[in-house]
Amino acid sequence: MNLSDLLYPNNPKRRQDVIALHQELLDCMQLNFKATNELIGTLNTHLGTRITHIKIKENGTVRENCDIIIRAMKEIQQEVWKFDKQMEEKLEPVLYHKLYDIKQPELEKIAIANRILSLILGEATATASIVAVKLICSNIVTVTVSKLVALLAHIGVSVLGGIGISILGLGFDTILHAILGAVERHNLLVSIQSYEQHLAEFKDASETYQCAITEVSALVKGKGQ
Repeated sequence: MNLSDLLYPNNPKRRQDVIALHQELLDCMQLNFKATNELIGTLNTHLGTRITHIKIKENGTVRENCDIIIRAMKEIQQEVWKFDKQMEEKLEPVLYHKLYDIKQPELEKIAIANRILSLILGEATATASIVAVKLICSNIVTVTVSKLVALLAHIGVSVLGGIGISILGLGFDTILHAILGAVERHNLLVSIQSYEQHLAEFKDASETYQCAITEVSALVKGKGQ
């Protein structure tokens, strides 16, 4: 047992807590990469966008990987905004507002979307219209993605930002050195507090985001069968 453990007997448990929390963060980020690529694939296939798929940077930091997802999400937001703007310009105001009216039947919204997407894309499938109604005329991108972008940005600038994303494969000593630095007890406590604080919100927002993308993907696949 080292001197630090003798002086602070709870340090070994705190180390394990930090490692477990880091793995939770990594798992959550990996799921967000997967969901984002799924969303990108749906937009590229059915709405003709050309957004590049993203890949986790295994040798990068938490901040670098947060930035990768943020850039992709902002590009998605821009594409959705462009479609929304085009629909607003080409549709009569009454029809445009119907697309965003939660009281309107979804089938009617899909019919309106099909009509306007045919003008924007040249030709529109029923699947493209479903994607438009679910992604452009809902809060998946405007609210869900925006919230996740804000949380990722917060994590990136936090004490966790400089930690390597795949540090768990580098060995116990490397983990501790990178996460804790010189003042072990203090940094352990700070790291645990930061992980717990950010994970609570991040996991909740990620789950909402992933469920929304899964729902759209399921509808698209069902339409294709």
